[in-house]
Amino acid sequence: MVATREALRSWFYRPWFLAMLAAVLSASLLITGGLFVAMHQVEQSESQEMNAQGERFLARLEQLFGQLRESLDDLEAQPLRSCDDEMIATLQQVTFNYRFVYEAAYMDASRLCSNRPRQEGLSVVRPPDIKGPTYSYWLNTTTEPDENRAALMLGRGNFRVATSRGHLTDMVDLPPESSLLVVLDHGTRAIPVLGVPQAWPPAEPWPPKSTDALQITQTQLIYRMPTDNPEYQLVLITPRTGMHIPELWWWMVPFCLLLGAFVGVLVFWLIRQRQSLDAELHGAIRRGELQVLYQPIFDLDSRNCVGAEALLRWRRPDGTLTSPDLFIPMAENTGQIRQMTDFVLQRLLEQLGQLLRANPQLYISVNLAACDVMVPRIGQVMARLLSLHRVAARQIAFEVTERGLIDVVVARENLQALRDVGHQVLIDDFGTGYCSLSYLQTLPVDCLKIDKAFIDALGHDAASSGVAPHIIHMAQALDLKVIAEGIEHESQAALLSSEGVKFGQGWLFAQALSAVQFIELITRGRRLAGRRMDDEA
Repeated sequence: MVATREALRSWFYRPWFLAMLAAVLSASLLITGGLFVAMHQVEQSESQEMNAQGERFLARLEQLFGQLRESLDDLEAQPLRSCDDEMIATLQQVTFNYRFVYEAAYMDASRLCSNRPRQEGLSVVRPPDIKGPTYSYWLNTTTEPDENRAALMLGRGNFRVATSRGHLTDMVDLPPESSLLVVLDHGTRAIPVLGVPQAWPPAEPWPPKSTDALQITQTQLIYRMPTDNPEYQLVLITPRTGMHIPELWWWMVPFCLLLGAFVGVLVFWLIRQRQSLDAELHGAIRRGELQVLYQPIFDLDSRNCVGAEALLRWRRPDGTLTSPDLFIPMAENTGQIRQMTDFVLQRLLEQLGQLLRANPQLYISVNLAACDVMVPRIGQVMARLLSLHRVAARQIAFEVTERGLIDVVVARENLQALRDVGHQVLIDDFGTGYCSLSYLQTLPVDCLKIDKAFIDALGHDAASSGVAPHIIHMAQALDLKVIAEGIEHESQAALLSSEGVKFGQGWLFAQALSAVQFIELITRGRRLAGRRMDDEA
């Protein structure tokens, strides 16, 4: 089972596979994103077109209704009440005076006369669709596709006036399957004035929660036109254009594919680079490219060196240094960090064992990775090395970062086991992780190390300038020692000392030193301003 899992993992981490996966995913995301943007543009275009159509229809309808009412008022005001030549002339004059009145008629119990006697446009005997106190409305008076047939009729008393379908369609050309509806009976019934009959209310949840004039459903655009009459509502319905994707999107597809291919090539190159670095790291110890440097730690009052932090550095054969920020995380991911930790412990005891035996008050701290904090292995390794080199356990301290405390309960047990045999435990870069005060109170810790970023902020107006004093006071309340990292100026040392900090490290005192330089620093009892060996940890 383990062999199968390892084989699958090895296959999955092949550069070509990851590169192909990255190319496919990036191209898919780009194409999907482009399609989403294109569809959003289509929806915006539909909305803008529908709003424009609705506004034009509304303006024309207001004109139509206004002229139909005025023409009825004129007819009702004149004294004629019989179908004769004078009445027909009057009706013809009304249609001449009002542009949108296509036909006018007078009807009584026995006769009907119209300005168009040879047509049957106003032969409507059914009850009106809307009956108001003054005017009555007939909607959809004919379904014939003739632009000169009446589509809307108003009546007052014995008079009827109508407008033709052409007076509506000349303003807006309705798309196929679209309709201009008049909604009646409190929104329960709709009659088409133009276009085909529509199911009402719509199949989607209705009425909508939004008060916007334009409602967009999955299949339709519904434009509700405001009216002054509460008895009816004007609604324009048109089907959506569906998957009408703009032509520009199709030009974007090859671009997205090319960009996806570029991402794949880039991922392939990065993985090969990483694998190459990983392979080099495998042989770095064997080739003697890894070295241990020592960053001295000083008493801020006496300026005596009390210890050092062991730092692992990788110097290539060409003399260049590889940043720890690059190879340490890689070593943690590949499991090589255990081998490196053992190398640091063994090398520092080989180099400084005699110095530590001669100076019992001196100590060296070593950084522990999360994998070593979570298991008791390091205690066993340390016991063997201390016995071999006859060094006291209190002279080797272990630094753990807040990010390394993955499981606080397990970490507490393993760190307590180290303290029980005499090792000190330090929290490195405190304030940059997620270790809360409640956890800190329960962890077996001797000392807090304040990150350089908070030291740099001292004396400035930066938002983080108050973090270091806060950590110091918290540590004092918990009876913990404090070490300030990255001290570069005398003013920083003085300020920290005034706050009660006893120890510090940084370029103000010394840079990272080789074992020989560090031994010379201790044996001569003075600061060593040697040449820079590496960037400060």
